[in-house]
Amino acid sequence: MAVLLIAEDDEDIALVLVRVFKRTGWTVLRASDGRAAFDAILEHRPDLVLTDLGMPVMDGWELIEAIRNHPDDDIRFVPVAVLSGHLRPGDPRAGSARVCAIMLKPCPNDQLLATMEELVTIGPHDHDAADNPCPADVPVSV
Repeated sequence: MAVLLIAEDDEDIALVLVRVFKRTGWTVLRASDGRAAFDAILEHRPDLVLTDLGMPVMDGWELIEAIRNHPDDDIRFVPVAVLSGHLRPGDPRAGSARVCAIMLKPCPNDQLLATMEELVTIGPHDHDAADNPCPADVPVSV
């Protein structure tokens, strides 16, 4: 099954997310801030990243930027989804961050799992390519 990295600073939310994905057979890695998440991505090369936006040390926007600007295609092209309660309607960063999905807390588990399973199926991809297989040119909130 897929390897998922969850970047979430809220311990209670992180525990629930880890449990939800482990129940479906996923291998789950967890980081409590963006810097730790990026280090884990470099070390473990997960199939997928699920990140919060409001985190200490390096926030979710900075984490996404670090991923997308990395010179290694295995890192740069990893599917990234956002799960956050800190996103404001019309935030211009949402359209330019090159994420695959944006989900707002609280997100029902079935929608979260379906979105993440779709991204695993698509696999690594270049957001700047003309044949980008990402589900949305501009991220869609679930």
